Amino acid sequence: MTAADKAQKLRSLYDAPQILRVVNIWDVVSATAVADLPETAALATAGHSIAATYGYPDGQIPRELMIDMIGRIAASTDLPVSADLDDGYGDAGETTRLAIGAGIVGANVEDRLKPLAESVAAVEAIVKAGEAEGVPFALNARTDAFVRAGDRPIEESITDAIERGRAFLEAGATCVFVPGILNADVTTQLVDGIGRGKISVIGLPGALTAAEYEALGVARISYGPMIQRVGLTAVQDVAASLYADGVIPEGTRALN
Repeated sequence: MTAADKAQKLRSLYDAPQILRVVNIWDVVSATAVADLPETAALATAGHSIAATYGYPDGQIPRELMIDMIGRIAASTDLPVSADLDDGYGDAGETTRLAIGAGIVGANVEDRLKPLAESVAAVEAIVKAGEAEGVPFALNARTDAFVRAGDRPIEESITDAIERGRAFLEAGATCVFVPGILNADVTTQLVDGIGRGKISVIGLPGALTAAEYEALGVARISYGPMIQRVGLTAVQDVAASLYADGVIPEGTRALN
């Protein structure tokens, strides 16, 4: 498929009645392991996990390193790949152009609760970059209305997320990503305010299941850095077992 075909495929997955489940990956070997599963319809990178791979805190990895890794991931698969592009690195349009050049057909870009007009301008720049490249880029525009809320009342975060989400969709975003542990009541309010099939969530410990979010009208669920953390927990656990004179577990698969 061409990049345009992959982008359209990704957009159709957002529009489908079934929730889009993406298991976040961070390098070629993790991408290959997930892509080999028959249930995998698309891949999504975890920016936090890629940054950690290179030894950087979340959000502080240089753009050229991020573009290099997501390009390697995109080249390793025929599936559509959506990338975590942090806040766009100060130039969301140019970052999107570089990502498309690397084979990426969708992205998360976060607002970090910058002024609404500034955040909307970034969304518009991303959409225009996709149009200029001939790719119907699937933007999962992220609002940090919950994760950067501080101690403000949750009602204010809901109102803020809805206002920002509507504005992002009006500016051309495909979906609105609202990270945080969202219960059924909050999720219902967000879906009612932003639109059924227009909300993306993250599956954290304590959150609802994918099926529960699907029933509430959520379009996509991803898992951010949690997949890498599960993997690293397994690495540390097996290392401790080997130090205690254990053996490699039966059933260990060769995935590379």
